[in-house]
Order: sequence, then C-alpha cells, then structure tokens
Amino acid sequence: MILAIDSATRWAGLALHDGTAVIAEHGWRCANNHTVELSPAIDAMLRQAGLTPSDLDAIAIAIGPGSYTGLRVGLALAKGLALANGLPLIGIPTLDIVAASFGQRNGQLAVVAEAGRRRISLTAYEWRGRSGWQRQDGPENATWDDVLAKIDAPTTFAGEISAEAAKKIRAAGKQFRLERPSRSVRRAGCLAELGWQRLRKNDTDDAAALSPFYMRDPAGK
Repeated sequence: MILAIDSATRWAGLALHDGTAVIAEHGWRCANNHTVELSPAIDAMLRQAGLTPSDLDAIAIAIGPGSYTGLRVGLALAKGLALANGLPLIGIPTLDIVAASFGQRNGQLAVVAEAGRRRISLTAYEWRGRSGWQRQDGPENATWDDVLAKIDAPTTFAGEISAEAAKKIRAAGKQFRLERPSRSVRRAGCLAELGWQRLRKNDTDDAAALSPFYMRDPAGK
C-alpha cells in the first residue's frame, strides 16, 4: 500500500494505492492551511480504509515546483511518516502528476502550477509512445504573457489556470487548446500510481536527503 501526499500548491491531495487500484482519494482547495489540515486528513483517510501507518509500503510526495509553505509542510510530514515507520520515500515532480493523467494529444502538453506574484511554473511535455508524456523543457517560472508569446507549436494547456489566464489563452490566436477543469486537476491518485511504478523498480529516495524544488529562493534571493 502506498500513501500519496500532495501539498505543493493551494490544491492539496491524498490517495491510497494498493498496487492494483486506487482505494481512496481526496482532493481539496487547502488555501494556505496545510499545517492544520493535512495531518488530520491523512489520519481520516487511513482510518476510513481500516489502515495504520504500519500497513503502508511506501510514501509518494509531490516535491515541486510549488509554494514554499505547502512543499515544506508536506515533505516534513512525509519524511516523518517514512522515517518513523521505516518506509521508502519517493519524490515526484508536481507537474508530472498532471501530465500522467493524460493520453495522447495533438502537439505538446504544457502543465502549469501557480507560482505567486502573478507568475506560473510551466513544464512542456512531448508524447513518446509507451513512455507517455515526457518533459522536453522546464520547469520555468514566467508570466502568462511571456509564455504565450514564446510558444508557437500546437499546445494543450492543463493544470492551475485562472479565469484570467484562460481568456488570454483563448485570445492568443494560436493553435492552443485549453483542457477543461475536471481534467486539469492534479490528482493524488496519479501521484500514487507514479510512486508505485518507481517502487516496483526499487527507485526510491533518501528520506533524510530529499528536498523540495521551489523554483526560486523562498527568501527572494
């Protein structure tokens, strides 16, 4: 059983995956309340599934890009559970979680997460057959105006896209497609699945050394 924890942005998510199926999944708009909401939500999910931390085989955690507070809280909690229970820890890039939920599309896939100060973190992916969507560049920290001016290829945009950004994408006059919100949401079930794939390969991270990917120094340096 693998527990997936995603607190990278204001969207938070948890899931349990038994290697065959997602047996529990919860996603919610956490705002900036990760510290008070995340641990009780994990406890509730485990209780509902009739499990304890000792029943887990590993923990998968979203490691960024994302907000400083969200990533710090989520990773600290994941490390605590992993080290206390002798569990492998698997760090997954935040934007890969969204890309993993998509099948083939025409052109490239651009996945976005909020980065604050009217900026976004964006990674571009290309389809590689059985390997699915693979990063071709990024992540980069930029404004929507910069991104839309630079991209010329047919592109599907997914992830955390505000109403204002959606208007800009539609008005760009290029071969852009905007994925609907229900498909764009970052699913903890996909994070759990990515974690399980790595666990099967014994591809895990050092729980003591794993660190989040912030995109920029949280002190603004």
